[in-house]
Amino acid sequence: APGVFQLASLLVELDPSDEASRILCADALYQMGCVEEAHKLLSVALSRNPQRSPILARLALLQLKKGFMYDGNQLLKKVIRIGDTSCLLPIMDIFKDEDRRLMQRHCHVRALTILK
Repeated sequence: APGVFQLASLLVELDPSDEASRILCADALYQMGCVEEAHKLLSVALSRNPQRSPILARLALLQLKKGFMYDGNQLLKKVIRIGDTSCLLPIMDIFKDEDRRLMQRHCHVRALTILK
């Protein structure tokens, strides 16, 4: 993760508008346990493109991880409204096991609540 972060940071430095490099940088920060820094980077990316599902889904996980269930729900709802949920499976590979279980459990509980 540190090497990926260094490379992604360099790419962001070379092209500040490169969204993919920002996401890669945020993923590396997340893997290194720098959740707040990843959140800040994703927030900047979201401000530039508020309809990007990969960014919203990552932010949703970070919000759930911090215990902000309402905010996480709102971000997940936005991903669903946009209709681009194809980003969720590849993102699950990036998440740590405990966070993957958190997201799956949260989504399952929300789905049951909606069905009731």
